[in-house]
Amino acid sequence: MNAIVFSFTRNGAAISVQLKKYLDSCGFETGIFTTKRYKDTDKVLQEIRPSLLEMCREAFSACRLMVFIGATGIAIRSIAPYIKSKTKDPAVISIDEQAKFVIPLLSGHIGGANSLASGIADFLHSVPVITTATDVNDLFAVDEWAARHGMAIFNMVGAKTFATYLVDCKKVGVKSDFPIRGPLPKGLVLAEEGPVGMAISLRKSVQPFVETVVLRPRILHLGIGCRKGTSMDKIEELVIQELTKLKVTLTVVKGIASIDVKKDEKGLLSFAKEYALPIRFYSAEELNAVEGEFTPSSFVAKTVGVDNVCERAAVLDSKGGKLLLRKTSRNGVTLAVAAEDFVVDFNEQPDYKVK
Repeated sequence: MNAIVFSFTRNGAAISVQLKKYLDSCGFETGIFTTKRYKDTDKVLQEIRPSLLEMCREAFSACRLMVFIGATGIAIRSIAPYIKSKTKDPAVISIDEQAKFVIPLLSGHIGGANSLASGIADFLHSVPVITTATDVNDLFAVDEWAARHGMAIFNMVGAKTFATYLVDCKKVGVKSDFPIRGPLPKGLVLAEEGPVGMAISLRKSVQPFVETVVLRPRILHLGIGCRKGTSMDKIEELVIQELTKLKVTLTVVKGIASIDVKKDEKGLLSFAKEYALPIRFYSAEELNAVEGEFTPSSFVAKTVGVDNVCERAAVLDSKGGKLLLRKTSRNGVTLAVAAEDFVVDFNEQPDYKVK
């Protein structure tokens, strides 16, 4: 369950049943809970137990979205003990029990509460009440844009300064290591330096502006091969070593790929789980079909039916991306790194879906 809905009245319970349909369509796995009086026999509506506070404590670490249908004060008092930071807190939304207003309370940008509130309001024919300064002034929100496009953000303090400059009608700079397609949002200008701006780069160390927000697209794919029984520690050691040489971190890695004969390798699976990275396994036929020049190995070809696993897997997983690191070996592990083709487009608006 990555979305949870609480209601406290008969009408609120009915709204939650309808809301579940919408949230499920957005990709959430949604649980709906109400008081003992209004739970149903089919267990679609479950009882809030052992207490609202206890359920909120668990939901804060387990869920990406929390919705309260009732008085806003109930929501605020219920979540107050567990609030940590805008980069860690789930999206929290309050809806009145007549579904007249939908109010994002927490994590409006990074957690997607503002976007979700607008979608929920449209579904329920309600009024979204958005209060963040950039939204009410129809300005670019750097943290929301980064989150919606799967980017890691470095320097959240700078993101606040960035927003303040825009609200004060001051220009902010943009510097990108990637091509930019289309016009820039209002208030943004291309610049090499200046007081405040954002840099779009794989490296968090870039600082072209006095106050720089660094947005790092998650576009790297790790192609990994290994001997049978290789430990997670050996895989991790090589990956971190080589990414450090590239001056990047695991936060910009989007996925891991290997050959299907390695699908049960505990070390490889544990590494993927440890860093919450999706891992895909391809057949020898799929890897052989990848076009490009790769480092061949007759031994690998004889063993698994393809002359190179890591480079081909990285390129295939990145949809034909560029190899940043060719086959590198250590302690029975082979690694290659490929980057997806990436273009910055400020006008592209991906639909909100749970990832």
